[in-house]
Amino acid sequence: MHQDVETMRWEGDRLWLLDQTRLPHVWEGVSCRTADEVATAIRDMVVRGAPAIGVSAAFGMALAAQAAAGQPRAEALAQLAAAGQRLCHARPTAVNLAWGVARMQAIAEATPGEGADLAAALVRGAEAMLAEDVRINRAIGQHGLAVMPDGAQVLTHCNAGALATAGYGTALGVLRAAHAAGRSLHVWVDETRPFWQGARLTAWELVQAGISATLITDSMAGHFMARGQIDRVVVGADRIAANGDTANKIGTYGVAVLAAHHGLPFYVAAPLSTVDAGLAHGGLIPIEERPAEELTHVQGRRVAAEGVRVANPGFDVTPAALISGIITEAGVLLPPFETSIPAALRSGAGKA
Repeated sequence: MHQDVETMRWEGDRLWLLDQTRLPHVWEGVSCRTADEVATAIRDMVVRGAPAIGVSAAFGMALAAQAAAGQPRAEALAQLAAAGQRLCHARPTAVNLAWGVARMQAIAEATPGEGADLAAALVRGAEAMLAEDVRINRAIGQHGLAVMPDGAQVLTHCNAGALATAGYGTALGVLRAAHAAGRSLHVWVDETRPFWQGARLTAWELVQAGISATLITDSMAGHFMARGQIDRVVVGADRIAANGDTANKIGTYGVAVLAAHHGLPFYVAAPLSTVDAGLAHGGLIPIEERPAEELTHVQGRRVAAEGVRVANPGFDVTPAALISGIITEAGVLLPPFETSIPAALRSGAGKA
């Protein structure tokens, strides 16, 4: 993707978000002037991807602080806490959302003064998070070169590119870095039903970046692995438990099982902020249930039988035993993750 393309932009008193529900055919943005509007954009997937959600939530908190700028300190902090709760409820699986809110609340608590002082501090904090996310993603890309040889045939699932972050991308950042380093590679893109993030977003990003890619249905991955046309997998993450179990877009677990059966390495690319050290294992990760209409309808037209029951979990959990490595800004973490993850966190999450 061209580097001047923005997923989000702070405009002083509002947050502009690229509306990803309309890509790749319509390039339009949504302006959010309140924390509740940011929460709605997150819930409706106008903005999506764990890092992008985290940064968006930070700006949502900045908007809440601006709304409380005329209040005394205690009242401003109370309004911030309420806005933070509403933002965190927008989508439960991606830990970066709560992380971004908590980081802004910590800044507010540490900032002396009244509402106006808190508002200025939170705007600076959110802007710093946006710039930091891009730096971290670029570091992830560079570390990922260690597992991305020349001639790699890579499968990816969902979208973990610039559109899922503040810029550059995590899993796609690894592919982007390999391409920039002159390595030849071909990317197999799962369409990622039912929201089509692979077909609509990842395929578009790769075309824009000039990276060779082939779009396939989710059910074709095993076929191409068996034929030797895929030799590794790299995906993003929405939450990583302390033991390395990883929640990502629904269908990721199946891809990991297929990769293990065919003896292929399976990598997760994510910032350390995606690690939830407070969760012992992936069974504790809350899984979001998405609206039934995402399955029963395509572009507003019903394709499923009337009256059928629908289950639509947005994510699944890939056990750590199926993961070859986790590519972070601190390097490629290897099993046992119970050792490598705490060591990376001690080195300083967010330092790229």
